[in-house]
Amino acid sequence: METIPFEIGETAHALRKAFDRLAVGLGVTRAQWKVLFKLTRKPGLRQVELADLLELEPITLCRIVDRLEEAGLVERVRDPEDRRAWRLHVTARAQPLIDKLQAVGTVLVDQAFSGIDPKDIEITRRVLAQARENAGRCTTTNRASNQ
Repeated sequence: METIPFEIGETAHALRKAFDRLAVGLGVTRAQWKVLFKLTRKPGLRQVELADLLELEPITLCRIVDRLEEAGLVERVRDPEDRRAWRLHVTARAQPLIDKLQAVGTVLVDQAFSGIDPKDIEITRRVLAQARENAGRCTTTNRASNQ
């Protein structure tokens, strides 16, 4: 059982590397496309919220957003509730790139999961969802009571 987290991590790593290979030539780094994807799904996030979701230091995210903003792919909008904060939005100019990245994602899924029974994929999704839910409930008291 202890190798399952390692295998999940290795699989995620292999999928990210495959995506990088398929997306080469689109002109964005992995860090940039992760920002674009997250903002497509959750527009208007504050920079600090996005940094937390992507597990990045705020200054690191700031540099990535700077480059995306210079390219016209992301815009910063002042947060009306907090003048110190910025809300981030993907621009219309970014949409063709996002469409290409999503197409790459579709190709990746088709190739990576070819030959796997859809029933097995559904079971795997349910198991992973339950593991995420269980992990979200883990506390130090749970660990101590299980020893």
